[in-house]
Amino acid sequence: MAGTTHVLEGMHMAEQKGFFERLLDFSFQSFITPKYAKLLYGLHLLLGLIVGTWFVFNGFQTSTSEGLLVLLLALVGYFLWIVYVRVAIEFLVVMFRTAENISRASGGQNA
Repeated sequence: MAGTTHVLEGMHMAEQKGFFERLLDFSFQSFITPKYAKLLYGLHLLLGLIVGTWFVFNGFQTSTSEGLLVLLLALVGYFLWIVYVRVAIEFLVVMFRTAENISRASGGQNA
């Protein structure tokens, strides 16, 4: 029972760390990726939208037909980008959760 309390206290202390404390944690006892997965996902979607819009504007500057073709390809490409980014972020989160669960199961202090 005392071991469980120790693990819970360690988890509570890890949650109290701020962003910069977790960022500068050289022992890598706390992870920042799972906490900011939503932000990373949003930033990558915004980046894909900006790049797609840039391609469409450049396509329309060349000619209307090329612009329409690029618009269609940009929509398909953006959909594929969304799927790719979602799978990649989910993979990262699953890997970090697996590491936390293994740490918790093996009796590690911080998860």
